[in-house]
Amino acid sequence: MQNQKLRNTELSRLSPENFKLSEKTDIYLIVDQIRSGLNIGSIFRTADAFRVKKIFICGFSPIPPNKEILKTALGATETVSWEYVKDAQIIIKLLKANKAKVFALEQTQNSISLENFDFKNSYPIALILGNEVDGVQQELINLCDGCIEIPQFGSKHSLNVAVSAGIAIWHLACQQLQHGLIFESGASLDE
Repeated sequence: MQNQKLRNTELSRLSPENFKLSEKTDIYLIVDQIRSGLNIGSIFRTADAFRVKKIFICGFSPIPPNKEILKTALGATETVSWEYVKDAQIIIKLLKANKAKVFALEQTQNSISLENFDFKNSYPIALILGNEVDGVQQELINLCDGCIEIPQFGSKHSLNVAVSAGIAIWHLACQQLQHGLIFESGASLDE
């Protein structure tokens, strides 16, 4: 059969131990004031898929082992590095002091449309993901190097935060791959 679906055992996935030792993309996520554990769990799962370096969970956002997070993360809370920091401003300032470029994923007056944003000169990069209703707080936007917006063409003005994270992280990962970042095979040494 030409397009036979692969079984999980054929996917050459890294073991959790090898994932922790593997090279990561230069992408950090700042998850601020997200109320849904289901959204945070989905973000963890996407972060695992694209080897995000670290997730910073801030504000009133739930943290693992929250039941909703674990439900959608499917084990990614055990592989992706994460840290809870109450005030996102502290993380933004720390990352910028360490030469990271910080961008809010938000609709603003001067936001850059995702397809026009060239990340090659912006690594390491931190992406701020905000509240499901209110988005990224203005005081955090004021600390950013810029804002990135995902263009939309329907009647709604926003996407779910976990969906937005997936789109943006995929775009970042594609650009890193196009600029020469090569990951070793996902084959586990444990096989």
